[in-house]
Amino acid sequence: MTPARRDLATTLAALAALLGWDASGADLAVTRLFASASGFALRDSMWTATLLHDGGRLAAWALLLTLVVVALRAPRNPTQAAPGRAERWRWLGVMLLCVLAVPLLKRYSATSCPWDLAEFGGKALYVSHWALGQRDGGPGHCFPSGHAVAAFAFFGLYFQWRDHDIRRARLWLAVVLGAGLLFGVAQLARGAHYPSHTLWSAWICWALSAAAAAGFRHRGLRSR
Repeated sequence: MTPARRDLATTLAALAALLGWDASGADLAVTRLFASASGFALRDSMWTATLLHDGGRLAAWALLLTLVVVALRAPRNPTQAAPGRAERWRWLGVMLLCVLAVPLLKRYSATSCPWDLAEFGGKALYVSHWALGQRDGGPGHCFPSGHAVAAFAFFGLYFQWRDHDIRRARLWLAVVLGAGLLFGVAQLARGAHYPSHTLWSAWICWALSAAAAAGFRHRGLRSR
């Protein structure tokens, strides 16, 4: 199986699993494990709010800045062992696209955050994010998870490295997945997002990165 077909299969399988999660209605059930009628006890915790939310965002910007510096200093021509300058800049562009795409979707979302629900001390009613345009009585603008993108936007590092150093690529993939899920659990515990909000952010970033990889590969084959 070619890399493009494998990426497509992975993307479609993840989409099917994600749609299954949405259909199960498990979002609210899982969220209730972290909340009570008075709200979310970990909403302003040092671990969730300061370390994993604020600290995670700063770490993401620091990594992005580091990648920019590395790209500026990279050799122009790629080698078997490492990507060249142009390739690094292309993938930085893809990562930036992920950073912009999810918040843009979030901006037009009518879905409110869990901490806005009436049963957790707010005023909104639970409405699925699939009920497009249907207001839930809250402020909205909570789907998908913008904070999770601080990790999942870096899926591009896996695709950037896999044709050069598959072990490094897999390491980046593990780090990105682990950080993204950790950020997602922190936001879930705070009441900032449902599990699906994090999972959809992951899928969007993966799908954009996989599509970019296919496009770059096709362009390379044509140029040869």
